[in-house]
Amino acid sequence: MNRPKSKPGTSSRVQLHQLMLPEHANAYGNVHGGEIMKMVDEAGGIAAMRHAQRPCVTVAVDSMTFISKVNVGDVLCCEASVNYVGKSSLEVGVKVSAENPITGELTHTNSAYLVYVAIDDGGAPASVPELELGSDEERRRWAEAKQRQAERLARRARKG
Repeated sequence: MNRPKSKPGTSSRVQLHQLMLPEHANAYGNVHGGEIMKMVDEAGGIAAMRHAQRPCVTVAVDSMTFISKVNVGDVLCCEASVNYVGKSSLEVGVKVSAENPITGELTHTNSAYLVYVAIDDGGAPASVPELELGSDEERRRWAEAKQRQAERLARRARKG
């Protein structure tokens, strides 16, 4: 099957916002990290599917360090962008912020890079469109993501 036409990264960007409620809390009364990770994966998955125009599955999540807590009552904001595409894989960067909806204060809580693979109707990897790089920022993110992908592949080869 031929590779689909290229697409700009702007066509697949995603912003998810969710009010954090008591049901999202951990035993300490803050938002549970697993809830944040789930929302990060959802935002990343939507961006990947928008770009690929196919179902995508999560293959890897690079380390996720929480630099600031999220309080119940905050609005969790996840911004996802496709950084890099291979033949069937996509790296998506997700920036997470917590917004106090009363004061408007925005706190960056964490960021993550996730890798997805597009799948065809039979569940096999499917080709994805190339990523059009229209700005210096997009070219920088592409280069950094390409290096991370090379490191992931090298780690996998060492374990193999």
